[in-house]
Amino acid sequence: MSRDTCFIMSYGQQEETRLEELYIDTLMELLNDRNESLGFLESLDQLLGDSAVFNPQGETIYVMGDAGVGKSILLQKLQNLWSKKELQTDAIFFFKFRCRMFSIFKDTEQISLRDLLFKYNCYPDHDPDNEVFDYILRFPEKVIFTFDGYDEIQEDLDLMNVPEVVSPEDKAHPLQLLVSLLCGNLLKGSQKVLTARTGVEIQSRVIRKKVALQGFSPAHLKTYIDLHFKEQEHRELVSVQLDASPHLCGLCSIPLFCWIVFKSFRHLHTMHDSFHLPETCVTLTGIFLLLSEVFLSRSASPAPSLLKKRVRCASETFKAGLRPLAAFAKLALQGMERGSFICSQEEITVCGLKEEDLPLGFLRPVSECDASGSPATFEFLHITLQSFLAACALVLDEQAAASSILKFFTECSRKRDASCLPFDFCISGSSKPIEKNPFASNEHLQFTNLFLCGLLSKSHTGLLEHLVSPVLLKKKRALLKSYLSTSVKSHLHGLPHYNGDDGKKVHVLPNFLWMLRCIFEMGSKDIAQITAKGITAGLIKLGYCNVFSGDCTAINFVLQHRQKLLGLDMDNNNISDYGVKQLQPSFCKMTVVRLCVNNLSDSSIEVLAEELCKHKVVEVLGLYNNHITDVGAKLVAQIIEECPKLRIVKIGKNKITGVGGRYLASGIQKSTSIFDVGMWGNRIGDEGAEAFAEALRHHPRLTNLSLSANGITSEGGKYLAEALKTNNVLRIFWLVQNELTDDAAAHLAELVQANTGLTHLWLISNQFTVGGIRHLAEALNHNTALKEICVKGNQLSEEEEKQFVTEKRLQFH
Repeated sequence: MSRDTCFIMSYGQQEETRLEELYIDTLMELLNDRNESLGFLESLDQLLGDSAVFNPQGETIYVMGDAGVGKSILLQKLQNLWSKKELQTDAIFFFKFRCRMFSIFKDTEQISLRDLLFKYNCYPDHDPDNEVFDYILRFPEKVIFTFDGYDEIQEDLDLMNVPEVVSPEDKAHPLQLLVSLLCGNLLKGSQKVLTARTGVEIQSRVIRKKVALQGFSPAHLKTYIDLHFKEQEHRELVSVQLDASPHLCGLCSIPLFCWIVFKSFRHLHTMHDSFHLPETCVTLTGIFLLLSEVFLSRSASPAPSLLKKRVRCASETFKAGLRPLAAFAKLALQGMERGSFICSQEEITVCGLKEEDLPLGFLRPVSECDASGSPATFEFLHITLQSFLAACALVLDEQAAASSILKFFTECSRKRDASCLPFDFCISGSSKPIEKNPFASNEHLQFTNLFLCGLLSKSHTGLLEHLVSPVLLKKKRALLKSYLSTSVKSHLHGLPHYNGDDGKKVHVLPNFLWMLRCIFEMGSKDIAQITAKGITAGLIKLGYCNVFSGDCTAINFVLQHRQKLLGLDMDNNNISDYGVKQLQPSFCKMTVVRLCVNNLSDSSIEVLAEELCKHKVVEVLGLYNNHITDVGAKLVAQIIEECPKLRIVKIGKNKITGVGGRYLASGIQKSTSIFDVGMWGNRIGDEGAEAFAEALRHHPRLTNLSLSANGITSEGGKYLAEALKTNNVLRIFWLVQNELTDDAAAHLAELVQANTGLTHLWLISNQFTVGGIRHLAEALNHNTALKEICVKGNQLSEEEEKQFVTEKRLQFH
């Protein structure tokens, strides 16, 4: 295992890089069963530990992430850590599987668990002794399994309804064995790690803990640059180019795309003495075209040293490599059509590929078959590369009807009911209707359509006209553009609208984001304008849509054409600072900016402060659960002070201390529009509480305030209670999960007795005793406005709580 995992193989096995020299941990977010964040995993060696386990009966650690985010390399690193005894486990057996291998078995094939372990995995020189297998059966907790790419299994698997295999001696179809292992029917107690693309749902009863891979943070990207480029001059050249393009930085937050970009930098420097990426590399299609150019450039080129300072000519490289490119593309398309990611030597030959084509880099050999001398099999370097080449095949094919380019767009709507939206895709060739959401496991088809839009964009016309008839190319582009326009209108018409307090709102469907990606990749201003005009709602909700930073350019590409003001709710995604920079041109028309739970730092707040204070139309600002410090808090305070329409600010669960609390309180004190402020989960302490007290004393507008979980003691509580006695505006005040004791109770009781108009006072999970609560209960006798004082979770016994049963406004539960 140590030998097999210590190298990262790349570029058709022509280069080897030590794993330890290039691998870095990405953002690994721990989730609960409701996909709510439980924080981040600090290092991969802790993956198998007990932290963030939400289902102790579950057998599987589920690792999810988008295409290229690093699921496979994470498992390789996990295997390598185990081989070096650096993993927090006492397991002494490790079996690694790729889920795509389970699709190559015939329907009638039957094997035993012993066969699966020893004939399809570790290939021992001799049949393992019964003693080894018996030990595994007796001590399953000593075994780790990894299953990579659950989404690549083409059969529809319902984990709960596949026939169970409970005896290790019984023979069954390998898929049944896989499901029985995941569910714990076989080798119960063994440790399992399963990866799949985001959106693939697995029953929670099977999952022990859940991890979402979020790619590179800005700090990760800097580290990755340092690892790839050893010379400081090269690091600076790369960093300058990335800084100049937030969208390219956003794409580089995905490790696969980042790896391609960095490899391309090095290739261009080696072959052409240049460290400048071509302008066409600002899209995903451009990046994969550059990768293909790199592969094709080695087919008939002299030694790199002879090419120094030679002018790069992509069209010449593609023309010279058209035969193998078309053959690889044909092979990729055939695999897509039958839902296969593994190809045989026979299939390779039939597509016209020669022996000398295989080392170019598009394919790599795999050993997914047993050790009995079966023919060698191959797979594409990455499934996303296969999607790209399949799109190339659709564009390059001059024999098929031009309308064939739409085959993956239309396949699903032919097989499902008439209400199916045009942006729903499914596997071509399936004989049964697809009832589940096809986005769940067929993302590779979405990428094929995305790349098709990119290849047929105007920006790549100059290149493609050297490879396919310009007349046919123009026809295909017009056909795709017409189809997209019609589909966009149909899609927008079908979006569910609802009326909220702030007017008409729309919850977008999961495929809305793919629609925007396709529009941006094609670069069509016309379709972007149609889309912007077709959004009739005043607020778009894109929360929990798996938006990453690179998508923000696509969102901005459409929204910049909107004439009217618009609210944008993008809570619970992963856009990071790069995404905020890409959205910058659209902030001028945004009334609602909700970017909660998006891995934002103070850098994002700089952008927001500049734009929002310039245009002054923002009404709602949501920044909850990011990485904002006191520096960012000062900028948010500026936004509060300078934006006369701003009513709501949510900035809880950041890294704001008393210093930042003073800044925010000062901004709130000067605002005549602020209505609702949420500060739950910072650390402003008594210093911040005192500043907020001054802001509240005579505030004309602030009605709702939460200072919960902020480390406020009775000292801060006294300041707040005293100031609020002269405030007749505040209605809802939360001081949950602070450190208030009975010392503050008398002051809060005076506030209650003042009958200021406060209606809801939450003091949950503080340190009040029965004496402090008695002060509050007595004060309620003089208050007619308060509807409730919530005191659940304080230091009272059940018997003591019963003393206040007649005061219904005191809530203990």
